[in-house]
Amino acid sequence: MESIIADVRQAFRVMRKSPGFTAVAVAALALGIGANTGIFSVVDKVLLQPLPYPEPDRLVKLGRKFAQGEGYSNSIPKYMAWRHNNVFSAMTMYDQSGPGLNLENGDRPQLVKGVHISADYFKVFGTSPMRGRTFTSSEDSPNGPRAAIISEGLWRSKLGSDPNIIGKTINLNGDQYPVVGIMAHSFVPDPPADVWIPLQADPNSTNQGHYLSVAARLKPGVTLEQARAEMKLAGERFRRENPKWMDKGESVVVMPMREAMVADVKTALFVLLGAVAFVLLIACANVANLLLARGASRQRELAIRVAIGASRWRIVSQLLTESIVLATVGGIAGFVLGAWGVRSLLQLVPGNIPRLTDEDHVQSFLTLFDWRVAAFTLAVSFLTGIIFGLFPALQISKPDLAGALKEASGRSATGRRQNRIRKVLVASEMALALVLLTSAALLIRTFIGLSTANPGIDPHNVLTLQTSLAGGNYSTTEKVDNLIVQATRRLEAVPGVRSAAMTVVLPTDSEIDLPFTIAGKPPKAGQNYNGDEQYRFISPHYFSVFRIPLLRGRYLNERDTGNSAKVVIINSTMAKKYWPKEDPLGQVIVIGKGLGPAFDDGPRQIIGIVGDVRETGLGDTNVGVMYLPQSQVPEGITELANNVIPLSWCVRSDGDPNALRSVVQNQFQAVDPLLTISKVRTMEQVLAEGTARQSFNMLLLTIFAAIALVLAAIGIYGLMAYAVEQQTQELGIRMALGAGRPHLLKMVLKQGMIPALIGVAIGLAIAFGATRLLSSLLYGVKSFDPLSFALVAAVLAFVALFATYIPARKATRLDPTAALREE
Repeated sequence: MESIIADVRQAFRVMRKSPGFTAVAVAALALGIGANTGIFSVVDKVLLQPLPYPEPDRLVKLGRKFAQGEGYSNSIPKYMAWRHNNVFSAMTMYDQSGPGLNLENGDRPQLVKGVHISADYFKVFGTSPMRGRTFTSSEDSPNGPRAAIISEGLWRSKLGSDPNIIGKTINLNGDQYPVVGIMAHSFVPDPPADVWIPLQADPNSTNQGHYLSVAARLKPGVTLEQARAEMKLAGERFRRENPKWMDKGESVVVMPMREAMVADVKTALFVLLGAVAFVLLIACANVANLLLARGASRQRELAIRVAIGASRWRIVSQLLTESIVLATVGGIAGFVLGAWGVRSLLQLVPGNIPRLTDEDHVQSFLTLFDWRVAAFTLAVSFLTGIIFGLFPALQISKPDLAGALKEASGRSATGRRQNRIRKVLVASEMALALVLLTSAALLIRTFIGLSTANPGIDPHNVLTLQTSLAGGNYSTTEKVDNLIVQATRRLEAVPGVRSAAMTVVLPTDSEIDLPFTIAGKPPKAGQNYNGDEQYRFISPHYFSVFRIPLLRGRYLNERDTGNSAKVVIINSTMAKKYWPKEDPLGQVIVIGKGLGPAFDDGPRQIIGIVGDVRETGLGDTNVGVMYLPQSQVPEGITELANNVIPLSWCVRSDGDPNALRSVVQNQFQAVDPLLTISKVRTMEQVLAEGTARQSFNMLLLTIFAAIALVLAAIGIYGLMAYAVEQQTQELGIRMALGAGRPHLLKMVLKQGMIPALIGVAIGLAIAFGATRLLSSLLYGVKSFDPLSFALVAAVLAFVALFATYIPARKATRLDPTAALREE
């Protein structure tokens, strides 16, 4: 212990003795460790920490695997079939996202998040109300008594913390709901919610719409594989009994809930974690180079210690302690830098990362930067000290005794050996930097591609908003249609408004798809439908608001009512996909046939073909879309849509749409004072939110790549500056023998560029394989993009040339006489 304390004290003395070296090394380590700390805090929260429920490893989500991929939406009949099993202690069905509910509590209604759940919801999540009870089986039965469970946050913020709230009623969308329970604030619901009401699903339902989540809790002792095996058999049994409700290519998926939650962001977070690991390795190589350079000047000191009896292990121990102390100081600085980075990260991170920035549960700085992150930083600091310190310590601890004791300057054969090692380290830095820069270049091109992609609409000067229509006030298609007619008339009468429309969802904002059959065209063998495409019900002026071009036929108009012939407009992609050699106009399709009474739509005639709109996201092309008038929507779909998602509105203005925010909202209040309005955004903001994740990934990876580039440049500069210093006498001799300055410049540049270019070549080979991991994050560019690879290699080579040129230029300005006098 005494020797360790002595080594630590010696390490601090050495650091104080070389303030310049210490500052550069600590800065490099702080950047590397700080970047790792910041990203780890996010990865830890999203991917590593267990879900905040009792025995979280027993929680699973049930979904479907089909030709297009996997999904976690389910139908009521499937849920009813899945409930009969031997592997789950409880199973629940609930809304995928909470619809907005109007809480009437005072002069103006307030929008709260409501989620429909089956009775076992809280049992699955292993929790119970802080007050009151959960739902009874009768309350969860069709047409059962109303009941509501509220969150502690709603109870305190909207209901005045009424101690007698249990048993009292609250008004939700005009209906009275007795409060039967209060959930504690510590409960983190999926999805976020302020109030829960019974789903009241019909066990005999034939509704085959897939719009609800199913979660379950494994019985004690039951493994995930056992559950998957049983549910596979359950799926096969369901298909045999209901062949029209489950295609042959569909199967049941049982996934741990945590994995299901983070599936969309897992790849991106691991890529960022790998990127910061590369940054740390580059920082380690940089500091190792600095240690080797400093070690050359300490050869005489170490030789004397060996000469008086110090063992090699004792010297290695001392040098390694110095490295660990240096890494610890860098780790402390990195922890502070990481803390600052996390604060900034919470401002930059898009609002749709599960467990981190999901609405209503944005993580605070303290919940991210906890003891786990501090322990990680400490461990990384110690490991970093070993990584960058061990190899230099082993090299420096073998001094050339004769040469070191003879030469005051410390130059010897050892120095030449270390110089070769330093070149290897520089080549490694260049290789790692190239991988990061190439990855950043691909993400930059992806973001540019998405940002400049033609969405198929004109988003400029368009204001959008949402209104919740859940409840009895707008329970029928006719009631919704009357609201739309009144609201759009008032909106279009506002000075500065050109047109206004309603849509079930905004372009790029969400996905709603339904299967369909084509009259006269039987589906393929084993399939129940001809296709499954995006489904949009809209008001007549929708195409005018977004300036979507009509290619053939006609637009929807006010004469397309519930009493007129049923019609539909399709986009160009759908026309080419299903009628490649025929005229789609006049063709008849049947949407939702066989999905149950709520979806049975009857025959519709195609009356128009419009241009393609990227309805499901800027990165999604070749997506078919069916547009139909809201006035002709089946009653079941109207009721279902109102209870699942808010209605969207879009208003085109002559100028800045933000100037119309208040007047537009006033028009809705004039039509119905009980309407609540949310998400007032310009359409340009909606599109920007669609690329928020790509922007975030690009920004972070670009920052890390820039840090890597700077560190690599410093590494090359340090190598060549040290090489010039070591070769001062040799350069003086060459100049005395007649070597010109251009010759010396070329010689020094060659010494620096050879390891740099070798590193670039190695980096290109590594990047060729590594960038394939980015494939799922890219758009409009392949993982091996020759332009990106060539551009990055050229930039890195230029930076290396510049970093080498500075010491090379210094070498050409040496005074030969002074150089020859050097020992």
